[in-house]
Amino acid sequence: MSDSITNKQARHLILHLQGLTLPHHKALGREGLGNLILQLGFVQVDSIQWVERAQHMILHARSQAYRPTHLKRLLEKDRFLFENWTHDASVIPSSFYPYWRHKFQRHKARLDAKFTDWQGGGYLDHCDGLLAKIANQGGLRSRDLDRPKTGPAEMWQWHDGKAALEYLWRTGKLCIHGRDGFQKIYDLADRGIPEAHFGKTVSHDEFVDWACSSALQRLGFGSAGDIARYWDLISIGEAQEWLDQQNHRVSLVAVQGVDRDSKQFYGRSDLVELVNNLPDMPGRVRVLSPFDPVIRDRKRLEWLFGFEYRIEIYVPEAKRKWGYYVFPLLDGDRLIGRIDMRAKRKQDELEVKSLWLEPGNKLSSARRSRLDAELVRQARLAGVKSVVWLEGAIKS
Repeated sequence: MSDSITNKQARHLILHLQGLTLPHHKALGREGLGNLILQLGFVQVDSIQWVERAQHMILHARSQAYRPTHLKRLLEKDRFLFENWTHDASVIPSSFYPYWRHKFQRHKARLDAKFTDWQGGGYLDHCDGLLAKIANQGGLRSRDLDRPKTGPAEMWQWHDGKAALEYLWRTGKLCIHGRDGFQKIYDLADRGIPEAHFGKTVSHDEFVDWACSSALQRLGFGSAGDIARYWDLISIGEAQEWLDQQNHRVSLVAVQGVDRDSKQFYGRSDLVELVNNLPDMPGRVRVLSPFDPVIRDRKRLEWLFGFEYRIEIYVPEAKRKWGYYVFPLLDGDRLIGRIDMRAKRKQDELEVKSLWLEPGNKLSSARRSRLDAELVRQARLAGVKSVVWLEGAIKS
């Protein structure tokens, strides 16, 4: 007989495991921020700064005491974190680097084929010259490879040299040693990853066990597919084989969806105890990044929270339902709506263009007060002075 948890318990559990029950006033500091990122496992990075970049919004949603300078220090000075790929570009604890070696090895053949097809035969031979150049002179930005206006062009000064930097980063030969603005500075991997982690190796079995057990710890419950997709390190078949062998580390649990239908999942062995001792949700509204880990798995999100979300950056304007870059709103353990807002830095203001509440949710005076307080926090994060609502912004 399997255990069971209600939909409300499931929502609360997920938000807790993803760091959204932390006391939001408590100072983090670099150590606390490092521990938070360890808890999450990774934080996706993105270049779009509609309000603030995704990595900063994700961490700020968990603590208003978050400071972007602390993240930069953890990445570029302390080397507590490194940048590479999960489902997309992310910052990841450096202690996880030995497991990413397996990802580099697994994905190399596919990336070889992709980049060779893209750039033509002999493309991979160019990479040796680029590695030698970096070894001799240190970190490079892609713009350092632009062809000079005069003089002979070396092979790594071709436009495809910029793609080669990405290939070498994705296959573990290079790391992101720092950023100039948001532009990556590439260097040899052993110059950016601490030796304690760079020099460590793990076996295939240790790799699969870590990939599955660490994903389940952060998910609380899930299918083999959920577990495989968390890090994007292993196949669903490998996750299922691991689950079949975990008699004492995994339990079966029936989880209720938002429509009260139940599905059976694999759960942490301590799931019931964890659910019965969850801390309270903070009494505040929070703006979530479209790349927040709670939002990332759209099907799981809709089934558990009843919230359908799609980022419409690549949708033609005439076909958008909501807007170019619209942020989900979390109030307690429910996603109550979405907001279209943008930091207008020249005007020194956060402009609110549209607000839509989900069916069954109302903008009571108490909720409006909580929302206004959150928008002030967002303005502060974006470095602008005031919040301005456009006429007709609140939609029916």
